[in-house]
Amino acid sequence: MSLITILLILLIAAFHCYILWFEMFAWESRGPKIFRQFPRDLFAPTKAMAANQGLYNGFLAAGLLWSVIIQDPSWSQNVAVFFLGCVAVAGIFGAVTASKRIFYVQALPALVALVLVLIT
Repeated sequence: MSLITILLILLIAAFHCYILWFEMFAWESRGPKIFRQFPRDLFAPTKAMAANQGLYNGFLAAGLLWSVIIQDPSWSQNVAVFFLGCVAVAGIFGAVTASKRIFYVQALPALVALVLVLIT
């Protein structure tokens, strides 16, 4: 993988670490600022659900980090393709079901990185 591809994957992983943090630890304070279209009173009752989603985002970040430290180029590419594909699908689903903005901040960077992984 090229340096630019690796940096993009690391950026996406960092973003998913941020999502883990706000969904697991700052859902009621940060969540309403991010998901402004949802009523504020929904955040407290959905705190456990958001924490669960945050944990899954942590797994995506871990997989992306794993993909860049694997020494075997073939395995590195395969793992990156899998986790970037997961991020892209999650971003597209989030854009359809929650906020169109999710496509631009989650799915699009993953799709760009996926293309870079496949062509380099």
